Amino acid sequence: MTSTCRILTLLAAAAFRRSGSPPAPRRSPTRPPADRPFSANAALVTSGACTGDDGVTIIVDASGLDDAEPQAQCFLTDESVPAADALTVAQVNVEGTEQYGDQVVCRVNGLPSASEPVGSTEDPAYVESCETMPAAFAYWSLWLKPAGGEWDYAQEGLSTLQVEPGDSIELLFTLDGAPAAPAA
Repeated sequence: MTSTCRILTLLAAAAFRRSGSPPAPRRSPTRPPADRPFSANAALVTSGACTGDDGVTIIVDASGLDDAEPQAQCFLTDESVPAADALTVAQVNVEGTEQYGDQVVCRVNGLPSASEPVGSTEDPAYVESCETMPAAFAYWSLWLKPAGGEWDYAQEGLSTLQVEPGDSIELLFTLDGAPAAPAA
């Protein structure tokens, strides 16, 4: 099965799961057959970072907004995948801006709020509207850590970024300059 067909199958299974309808049974070519229905979330995404090159680690760090710990998931794959598809299957909801679409990340999993101030000391009344580029003091950034490499800003947006097994991607919310980069 080609990568595109496999991703489309996974996305369809995830959509059925969210709709409340039971997913159709499916046998994975890389896993032993099971006598239970396929669940995209259980079969393809696990809690915590990936081990080695088992897949792509996805980290969402909104600690600048809510002091919560960064959340890591492992999207299990043995081939290159579009970062946007990995996030969709992992049920990470990303919203772009009206002006730049998904090339600029504005909200992740509903954060920051569309109706309440972000909590900046620079502009205490600032509410993110997602119309254009987010404020320089309150924004999401996309980071990429290639297998065996170091964290760096992604050089392309979610719709074009391809990730490989062993890579990590992080969506990091920075408020008033902190955190400035992903944790090691």
